[in-house]
Amino acid sequence: MNIIRVKSLNEPGLEMFSTLTEAQLRNRLEPEKGLFIAESPKVIHVALDAGYQPIAILCEERHITGDASSVLERCGDIPVYTGERELLAQLTGYTLTRGVLCAMKRPVPLSVEDICHDAHRVVVIQGVVDSTNVGAIFRSAAALGVDAILMSMDSCDPLNRRSVRVSMGSVFLIPWTWVEDSLSSLHSLGFKTAAMALTDDSISLDNPILKSEEKLALIMGNEGDGLPEKVIRESDYVVRIPMSHNVDSLNVAAAAAVALWELRNIHQEE
Repeated sequence: MNIIRVKSLNEPGLEMFSTLTEAQLRNRLEPEKGLFIAESPKVIHVALDAGYQPIAILCEERHITGDASSVLERCGDIPVYTGERELLAQLTGYTLTRGVLCAMKRPVPLSVEDICHDAHRVVVIQGVVDSTNVGAIFRSAAALGVDAILMSMDSCDPLNRRSVRVSMGSVFLIPWTWVEDSLSSLHSLGFKTAAMALTDDSISLDNPILKSEEKLALIMGNEGDGLPEKVIRESDYVVRIPMSHNVDSLNVAAAAAVALWELRNIHQEE
């Protein structure tokens, strides 16, 4: 085990845990060099089970033989930076969840065709910028049988540290990719698209025609502005969730959970 005891916040090799921004970790210019940070032993184990490659670990000293021990056993001879809780909190800017962070390599981006070829239920995350919402949508999608997720380029990165943690590692369980024009891609693959929006001609979420669709993509929009007019106009269905007490909408993550339960793939259940 390659244990490196941190005595200074400027210790070489710690940049990925401290000074690199989320954008720098993602490294769009050189995707093959991109990294992300997984937090807590449970989430790290899910990533390892899914085949993600660890690069380095930051761990409170007391957890080396405690909560982190099972993670360290699986990670080989990668650097394990360790120190006291207070010092590591100064380094990262927050207290480590369960005392462990793991820097991992980003996967090679997949194509829409690759992840949607055999899919029946797909979610499109369109312009959702809050990392908590993105993580929660992934968690619901994994639990409710979604086959793939498409991310618009202006959405929050699913491998953002907070998204990963909120999803409890579900971002590692569902194939996903970035996409420029989700509607065109999905229509070419035989999907019907359902935009979640409040319009004069929207249909209720419990309309039987939606669940009868063999290949359906649910499109979730931005927290404040909803979906762009173009997306609504070009979708096959515009869908609303029936509500009471004059409430007009739900948080996007809550709306996704409700809609995904209602529109789960009945063909898969059979």
